[in-house]
Amino acid sequence: MAERRVNVGWAEGLHARPASIFVRAATAAGVPITIAKADGNPVNAASMLAVLGLGAQGGEEIVLASGAEGAEEALDRLSKLVAEGLDELPETV
Repeated sequence: MAERRVNVGWAEGLHARPASIFVRAATAAGVPITIAKADGNPVNAASMLAVLGLGAQGGEEIVLASGAEGAEEALDRLSKLVAEGLDELPETV
């Protein structure tokens, strides 16, 4: 299983707008991906309610993971999105 550990780059954490951006990117990745707090249980990264339920704060470490073929590239793109706290969904995601 491929995994990336990254700190949340959005100051407000994965709430409202940042969570929406992240969920759209996870859905567009085309592979099943999970997200979890460093010490928590993984949830579906393509589920807005699940991502909001994490309560991930700015600067907090999260874990992105997938066992699917092609997951490495998708996890790299999502990791960059989260770490940089991008305000818009990049076209390449």
